[in-house]
Amino acid sequence: MTDSDGLLRVARDARGVVTLTLNDPSRFNALGSEMLTALQQALDAVARDDGARVVVLAAEGKAFCAGHNLKDMAAHPELAWYQQLFAQCSRMMLTIHKLPVPVIARVQGMATAAGCQLVAQCDLAVASDSASFATSGIHYGLFCATPSVPLVRNMPAKRAMEMLLTGDFIDAPTALAQGLVNHVVAPEALDAQVEKLVQSIVQKPRVAVAMGKALVYQQRELGLDAAYQLAGQAMAANMMDAAAQEGARAFADKRAPAWKV
Repeated sequence: MTDSDGLLRVARDARGVVTLTLNDPSRFNALGSEMLTALQQALDAVARDDGARVVVLAAEGKAFCAGHNLKDMAAHPELAWYQQLFAQCSRMMLTIHKLPVPVIARVQGMATAAGCQLVAQCDLAVASDSASFATSGIHYGLFCATPSVPLVRNMPAKRAMEMLLTGDFIDAPTALAQGLVNHVVAPEALDAQVEKLVQSIVQKPRVAVAMGKALVYQQRELGLDAAYQLAGQAMAANMMDAAAQEGARAFADKRAPAWKV
């Protein structure tokens, strides 16, 4: 299934891998209201798709995503307009967070402000070695408050604060070292590295992946005792799933699991 029209290209293969491609390169794939609406609709469709297994978030052009369009923001000096825009963006970011399937950012170029937030919000990220990252709003008098939310959950606090307070770019190797991305590869190897992650994920039971993603983010916000309690309950529930039961039998029988992933 492929939809090549508009600001967002949507493709889904037979494995349940959904690729969403930001398709507004002339505006550096900025997160205006129309782009946010397109992303929200596509992500909501994934949430309803029981056969979906992975989302790959990609982009056309030199930039992955330049964040919000400051020209549009300057043209609407109204509190209600700003509140609506940031609420719409936060809803989309939370949808990524709550999806039952992993979301992989395929970062081929610059990711700034809310674009950097988008990378940080994805579960995994693979970057070209020519990619760069910044929370640059502070250069224009706007502290990147909403981008800070996933940023400080990806990176050590002092590293995140340096990005937020200076607005300076970091390169892809630095982003890798500081935990913002998982892999950095040459541009020509970007698709192969993304596919390596995708292939590994789709071989695993969907229920275990969904439960695991939800658990990791839930326990992160809890104290240690509560986190262990929640994790133990999740593992017990996971073990009641048919795939986990088959996995345990396969381990005991010293064979590969025969499950429907």
